[in-house]
Amino acid sequence: MEFAITVPTQKEEEEIDDELMAYNLMQAPPVQEEPFVKICRCAKAPDGSLAGGVLACCILWRILYVETVWVREDCRGQHLASRLLDEVEEEAKSRGCYMAQLDTYDFQAKELYEKRGYRVFGVLKDAPKGHNHYYLFKKF
Repeated sequence: MEFAITVPTQKEEEEIDDELMAYNLMQAPPVQEEPFVKICRCAKAPDGSLAGGVLACCILWRILYVETVWVREDCRGQHLASRLLDEVEEEAKSRGCYMAQLDTYDFQAKELYEKRGYRVFGVLKDAPKGHNHYYLFKKF
């Protein structure tokens, strides 16, 4: 059988995604009603500007996936990231999540996550060149 390799259309991208999701769910059925529940928080400075935020979601099997943690440079050093993560983790636990996962680079906040109980389970070395990409998890 000969196959033509092409760039997928938007519809084909969605189909590929849907097919993989269907396969995954046959192997490990979801344990929560909604497959992806956003759990996000942001912090506002006294002037109303955005000071930082956490973007995360509770995925399929009650695992918190922390996608983004960011604090504006002039607001760092005030435990804002920890406060935001506390809020997100507490909501995740209240929804039945039993673990969290995230990834970070060596030039980001690996030490912060480790102080909060996250443990490295994987490292992609020299990605980007001269740096390491860390994968961490935490059990609740």
